[in-house]
Amino acid sequence: MGITTALCNTFKQELLQGIHAFGTDTFKLALIKSGESGTYGPATTNYSDVTGNSDEIGNTGSYSAGGATLANVAVTGGSGASTAFVDFDNVQFTSATIDANGAIIYNSSDSNKAVAIIDFGSTQSSDAGTFTVTMPAPGTGTAIIRIA
Repeated sequence: MGITTALCNTFKQELLQGIHAFGTDTFKLALIKSGESGTYGPATTNYSDVTGNSDEIGNTGSYSAGGATLANVAVTGGSGASTAFVDFDNVQFTSATIDANGAIIYNSSDSNKAVAIIDFGSTQSSDAGTFTVTMPAPGTGTAIIRIA
């Protein structure tokens, strides 16, 4: 039905409440299949929003339910900086046959709370190959999580 790239509204509130800890919590990325039946964007609250609509990619190659743990979480900015960023390594699923329109980033350490929705802009595919989600570099103005 539709995917809109956004930080989830509940994430913004939970961030101010100190719920998400980027140094210690585990964050994951799960893929949303092509032809999704749900609507995902700022109103998405939990990974279960995707699974409840059966919109997650099925098990294929190295992709399995729940997606992949995001590695090398790095927060940059800090004292004197007017902008802060969170960065993750790119995510790869090998030997996978995938048709995905987007992804959800969620905090698996805290009840699978939604962090962000990513719209790929079109269906991205792999056919028994490597499917890569490339994270934007911090400081480019297109970071996944950017607080200014």
